[in-house]
Amino acid sequence: MNRTQLEQRDKRFHESTLKRLKNSILTNFIIALSYLPFWVLFGISDFLNVVLRFVVKYRFKVITENLRYAFPEKTEKEIKEIRNKFYSHFCDLIVESIKIYSISNKKMEKRVLVKGVEVANSFFDEGRSIIGLAMHHSNWEWTGFAQSKLKHLILPVYNPIRGNQAMEKFLTHNRERWGSESIPVHKTVRTLIEYSNKGRLTGLYLIADQTPPANSKFWTIFMNRETPFFSGPEKIAANGNLPVFFQHTKKIGRGKYILEFSLLFENPAEVEHKDILLAYVRKCEEIIRAEPAYYLWSHRRWKHTRPEEIQLTL
Repeated sequence: MNRTQLEQRDKRFHESTLKRLKNSILTNFIIALSYLPFWVLFGISDFLNVVLRFVVKYRFKVITENLRYAFPEKTEKEIKEIRNKFYSHFCDLIVESIKIYSISNKKMEKRVLVKGVEVANSFFDEGRSIIGLAMHHSNWEWTGFAQSKLKHLILPVYNPIRGNQAMEKFLTHNRERWGSESIPVHKTVRTLIEYSNKGRLTGLYLIADQTPPANSKFWTIFMNRETPFFSGPEKIAANGNLPVFFQHTKKIGRGKYILEFSLLFENPAEVEHKDILLAYVRKCEEIIRAEPAYYLWSHRRWKHTRPEEIQLTL
């Protein structure tokens, strides 16, 4: 489905001439910012932190409610400390996501350490494609750098941006800097089939903690709340018997990360489908509890209520 078809199907994708001009100017301004040194960008981050936390109070209620549900054992003082640290990290994430547009390979080598690729590359040598499951923790926008270390062609799955072609082009450029190929979510299966027919080994990359529709068939307990998940990852992995990796980005400093790949299932076709997503969910919880401030608490992750006819998967 091309952009014209998307606009016909969903009017939110439509972009008027005036809106396109405004979006283009704003995006070019952001691109210009990417050429600033990190010390300037982190100064901007500190300023944004003050504005978002104290002036705008960006999604303050959503963040606070999410934290209270996730950590009922914590005091209000502890919740506040996590919330404040989240705002600081969130602003760092904004400027780091901008910087990726122009940062050099040499600087990325100094700021990002990629671990666990040896196992992933061994599957390439065996002629097997893989799946990588990630989450909205630390900095997921920098994970494209892993392509410089992996033999598989990484295929990050994304939702097309509605009504902002300039920003979508900007983000696609960032995610494909090191050779990966971003694919719209509605083209996932088709793209995998095409590459499989060509004999091209791929690494399907999914940030799998996004919010699906309320009628999703897979609901489980995630951070103390009933939560739906897309069931696509487990089906694709099991049907193709694609080794499943968990990709965790660990923050070790401002603008410094470790991208680590760990094997969850070597032969997912041999396990129950539900076990794949459950293992992913429990791994996410483990990481969030260890470093709570770096999760995307501003996201309205728990906006749906489970339909009565759908049972919890435990």
